[in-house]
Amino acid sequence: MRPIIGIIGSGDNACKKSMYEFALELGDRLVSEGYRIVSGGKGGVMEAVSNGGMNSENYFEGSIICILPGLHKTSANKFCDIAIPTGFGLNRNTVIINTADILIAIGGGSGTMSEISFAWQYGKKVLCVTNFGGWSEELAGKNLDNRNENLLIPVSDIDEIIETLRSFI
Repeated sequence: MRPIIGIIGSGDNACKKSMYEFALELGDRLVSEGYRIVSGGKGGVMEAVSNGGMNSENYFEGSIICILPGLHKTSANKFCDIAIPTGFGLNRNTVIINTADILIAIGGGSGTMSEISFAWQYGKKVLCVTNFGGWSEELAGKNLDNRNENLLIPVSDIDEIIETLRSFI
C-alpha cells in the first residue's frame, strides 16, 4: 500500500503565488516519490499540490484524494482523482487527518490550525513549512500540550520534506 501524505494549508483567499508554486512542485515530487496525496480538495495549496501531483511523470489514477466538506463531487478542484463528498463541513478535517500517514502544513489560517490540533491529538506527525507564515510556521517545532511531543517538525524546502518523509515512512 502506498503511503498517503496529507496536505493542509492556505486556501484560495490566503494562498500567495510563491506558496502556490511551492505546493505545485511539492505535489509533483510527492507523486514522483510514490506517495498518494490527500487534501480538502478545494483551492489554494490544496489545488496546487493536486495539480502538481497530477502532472508528475509518475502520476497514476488514484494518486490524488480529495475529502470535500460538502455534498457534491463537483465542488472539488479539477485536479482531484477521487473526490469524496462528506457533508461534514469543517468536521471533514478529521477524515483528512486520519486518512494521512503523515501531514505537511503550508501556511494556513484557522482551518489549518484545527487540522494541526487534530493531528496532535491523534499522534500524527506534521511537517510544518516555515517559509510562508501562517500556523505552519507559528507552530513548527512547538508542543501543543503535554500529551505528545516532537510531532510538529519544522521544514523549509522540498528536499528537506522528502528526506524527512523517507525517515518516517
